[in-house]
Amino acid sequence: MFWDNVAGVYDIFTNIINKKTHKGLCERIGELIFETEEVLECACGTGLLSGIIGKKCKKLVATDFSAKMLKKASKKHSQYNNIEFKKGNILQIEYPNETFDVVVAANVIHLLDEPYKALAELDRVCRKGGRIIIPTYMNKNDSGKTSGFASTVGKVGVDFKRQFTFETYKKFIEDAGYQNVEYTLINGRIPCAVAVIVK
Repeated sequence: MFWDNVAGVYDIFTNIINKKTHKGLCERIGELIFETEEVLECACGTGLLSGIIGKKCKKLVATDFSAKMLKKASKKHSQYNNIEFKKGNILQIEYPNETFDVVVAANVIHLLDEPYKALAELDRVCRKGGRIIIPTYMNKNDSGKTSGFASTVGKVGVDFKRQFTFETYKKFIEDAGYQNVEYTLINGRIPCAVAVIVK
């Protein structure tokens, strides 16, 4: 699996190449999580946001499809006794309806063949009045041209199913039927848009 193969070097992209964006994303996520909340994080990867979330919430279940990504995330955040790392599929979340106060799925929607199915699953396991937080990389500029970075990583195996600008990302969320949404654009080498949907 591609993501197993890149688990050892994935943090280099976030912490060095895209450092400004990641710092801003961590700050934004930290503002959105509260100490009484139970949180599900789908596609947690190497745990780049898991520590931020775990530090703020009551309980975090962090899932990913890649066993090697999970192993790295678990080792990185072994000091937190309120985080449980486990294998999971964002298209078939194993938890009952309305289990979590907050559901987070960062930088995965643009990689999925069935992104709207994933959104429906995230919505299903989120409690009424809760929040669905979906940060996603903006891989196109405002003129609609694919970024140089997206083109480069595409050549090494990252399969972008969708490439967004800030405006097309908003439309993607709206097309899923969501209107009560707050958006934040975090600038950096590869910008990231954060959609916060209130269920």
